[in-house]
Amino acid sequence: MSGTLTVCATPIGNLDDVSLRLLATLREVALICAEDTRHTSRLLARHEISTPLSSYHQHSSPAKVAALARRMVEGDSLALVTDSGTPGISDPGPALVLAAIEAGVEVCALPGPCALIAALSISGFDAQRFSFLGFLPKKPGKRRKALEAALLCDETLVFYESPHRVLKVLAELAEITPDAPLVVCRELTKKFEECWRGAARDVVAQHSGKEARGEFVVVVGKVDAKEE
Repeated sequence: MSGTLTVCATPIGNLDDVSLRLLATLREVALICAEDTRHTSRLLARHEISTPLSSYHQHSSPAKVAALARRMVEGDSLALVTDSGTPGISDPGPALVLAAIEAGVEVCALPGPCALIAALSISGFDAQRFSFLGFLPKKPGKRRKALEAALLCDETLVFYESPHRVLKVLAELAEITPDAPLVVCRELTKKFEECWRGAARDVVAQHSGKEARGEFVVVVGKVDAKEE
């Protein structure tokens, strides 16, 4: 009988944001496939888990994916984790999941932390419908086009951004739609967690010239396209 692949959501910052099922699964599987084994080792050490780790990331070769799938076909159960949050959400994961499905291996979801959902839940914006943009394009021209197109939708927008670009992106957003309501979440669940709230122009004015640190989730409330 073949094993299973469990796609495990792990903490986005606070290492105590785990479920009993997650801890049991990480202890019981034969191998944990991790985006960065050094990062995942800290989570395992915190909860005294000694299961072997193997690196699996966006640059993993097809041969590595095939080898992991073969292990599951032969009976080993594996867990898939990313550095933080839910695998496959702007993180590696789909290739191994697809390989398991094609090999006839059962794939199970172990739900839990997800940065975009955490940020959306505390935004105060309408979350009945929303668009997740992942990471915006790095090139300014393509990024502006992506923002302009997304803002035409009558729904809340959520995207991730790095500390190196977040202030530039917010400034570009303020140029396009200065009155757009924003919630910018920094270092969610961590010691220095904070939220910047206000109209785009005000958030940019308050933080312009400062050094941005940490991981960011930007939530943009609905903008009336006709007014803009």
